[in-house]
Amino acid sequence: MVNRKKIAIIGVGLIGGSMALQLHEKKLSSLLIGVEASKEHASQALEYELVDEFLPLNEAIAAAEVIVLAIPVNKMVHLLPRIMDQVTDQIVMDMGSTKASVIEVLKQHPRRGRFVATHPMWGTEYSGPKSAVRGAFEGKAVIICNPNESDADALEWVKKMYGKIGMRVVEMEAKAHDLHVAYVSHISHITSFALANTVLEKEKVESAIFEIASAGFESTVRLAKSNPDMWVPIFLQNKDNIIDVLTEHIDQLTKFKESIQTDDSGRLQALIADANKIRRIIR
Repeated sequence: MVNRKKIAIIGVGLIGGSMALQLHEKKLSSLLIGVEASKEHASQALEYELVDEFLPLNEAIAAAEVIVLAIPVNKMVHLLPRIMDQVTDQIVMDMGSTKASVIEVLKQHPRRGRFVATHPMWGTEYSGPKSAVRGAFEGKAVIICNPNESDADALEWVKKMYGKIGMRVVEMEAKAHDLHVAYVSHISHITSFALANTVLEKEKVESAIFEIASAGFESTVRLAKSNPDMWVPIFLQNKDNIIDVLTEHIDQLTKFKESIQTDDSGRLQALIADANKIRRIIR
């Protein structure tokens, strides 16, 4: 049993809006309060009935029992200490894609225990309240970082809430989280952005490219439609891990290039066969 609470969502876009739908449908909220910098997004969120009302930040903090941050990570590290200065016994949680910087900014805060650092492993290439998805998080993993630094009651409610919306909880240290997501998420986006730019550059003189684009191409570059306001801060906050994986990725691309340049079918065969081993992880 998860107690229903008054919940404020700061940033009612794709992630915050999808969470709002789940909180309402699973009867986890008695009141949903939105906080939004964009008037357009606030209007859309009310139109789509994602939240019950919008309040200024300070009023929302005072009115809520749970505060959810679903904003870009660069804004989060600046806003989070200000929020924690105002809370008493409220639960504060984030849904950001990087964790070490968020954990670090609250390291010495006297109310650190009221904060639970989380990262639901779900998203799409779209953004804004209109992109909110019902049932978005069901069957996916959510990573809770440094759980031992959170108060027991706050951690328990957040875990139960995620369980109620259909997510499986994985606990992880923040630095390990940032390393792993660089490999399974962040590099995928960089690759997609780079491939899209490559094709767009070629398409200037070869207009037929998009006429023959297949489902494989579409799925590969789908992530290139993702919002730069979200991804630039993620790349910069997780810079060291991303540079590490990007260096390895460039090395792998070079191996393919060299094999094709030299007509080395044996090496090319081996590279593809090695890649096929990903079936052990993704079926």
